[in-house]
Amino acid sequence: MVLQQQTDVRLWGWAKPGARISVKPSWSGARRTVAGRDGRWSLRVRTPEGGYTPLSITFSDGEPLTLHGILAGEVWVCAGQSNMEMPLQGFHECPVEGYQEAVAGAGRIRGMRYVKIPAVMRAVPQDDADCRWETVNANTANDCSAVGFFFARRLQEMTDLPVGLILADKGGTRVESWLDEDNLRRYTDEPVDSAAIAARYPTEWLRPLLWGNGTFHPVLPYTVRGILFYQGCSNVGLRPETYADRLTRLIAQWRSGFGIPDLPFYFVEIAPYSYGNALGTEAAVIRMQQQRVAQTVANTVLIGTNDLVGPGEAEQIHPCRKRQVGERLAMTAAARDYGFGRVFYRCPAFGRMEVCGDSCLVHLKDTYNGIAAAASYEGFEMAGADRVYHPARARYAGGGTFVLTSPAVVRPVSVRYCFRNFLPGTVKNQAGLPLLPFTTEEDFLRRP
Repeated sequence: MVLQQQTDVRLWGWAKPGARISVKPSWSGARRTVAGRDGRWSLRVRTPEGGYTPLSITFSDGEPLTLHGILAGEVWVCAGQSNMEMPLQGFHECPVEGYQEAVAGAGRIRGMRYVKIPAVMRAVPQDDADCRWETVNANTANDCSAVGFFFARRLQEMTDLPVGLILADKGGTRVESWLDEDNLRRYTDEPVDSAAIAARYPTEWLRPLLWGNGTFHPVLPYTVRGILFYQGCSNVGLRPETYADRLTRLIAQWRSGFGIPDLPFYFVEIAPYSYGNALGTEAAVIRMQQQRVAQTVANTVLIGTNDLVGPGEAEQIHPCRKRQVGERLAMTAAARDYGFGRVFYRCPAFGRMEVCGDSCLVHLKDTYNGIAAAASYEGFEMAGADRVYHPARARYAGGGTFVLTSPAVVRPVSVRYCFRNFLPGTVKNQAGLPLLPFTTEEDFLRRP
């Protein structure tokens, strides 16, 4: 396994009630405790600086048990639905771009390990899971989350530290699938009785509460550095106006569970996909809700993805370009958590708009002093008072400002960018990161 370096990690277990427990790490003196009446015990041990020298821990309640091959390094949780779950080997008829190169080089990545928590539903929170850690090599890389793999590979390159991934995800799950009973009772109208849940949601992966109880709760005692989250597709069209509030509550729930109030939470914009109608805007609403969370919840960052699909992927909810997603997450972590403060990691975003006659001036922020040149800047739309949107011609005027015009809109009122279920854009900042979708429509921006 990988233990989070240079911190007081939690170690825990079960024994006979009242048993005297000794825990002896290879790098420090023994710690002792006594099992409670229910047989549970836990304590904290200070871990050493990260490195590749194998460590060990001996546990004893009278009969010693030693775990070997432990590394101190950086531990991240990979959570969400199928785009996080998608393994390096891909899903059926859903390949991962760059698979051959990634697997061929997997054995050269020092200290990368992962553990897959079995995706199970439970009516009550679980304290344990039947799983094992794997060392990443050409034979084991296939089953690792592709996003997690590329995140860990890039982070290890930059920090020269072992990286451990805890994969706690389930395809198709909604944000409500991971909320606990207290949050569901207090802030939603979701059922919390397992029979009522099954009756309302015959489709298992849409069920609230149960996946969090069975698949995520066992992870909470482990000491981690942060959470990577890729979810939201299953909330498209299902009361999207509640998504920001519920994701905010989930972040607080997990931070409380790990005992780290400001635990880093880096999440991924939902994939461009037709969702039954490529020109619809249901998915755009979720993307705006995701941005709202990134703007209002401390120590969160949203990773843009609208440039990571091709024209043929409108009907593919699992885009093949997972390397860029993982690497963008890694660059974010490097800049914010590992001392690489000069690294460009933010996607450009809407700043403000001016209407000048028949033109709109759109000023962007987080451009890092530049917009990447493109043959044409696609993705912008304009509307007049009738709120009917038409494609806009975009000219880059420098300084992060675009001038937009449309022959179909004489008196513009509002502008939007990639505000469709599937509308890839071509605007990127100097770091090569995509402009986040936006709308200037005031009625939409005032929604809860």
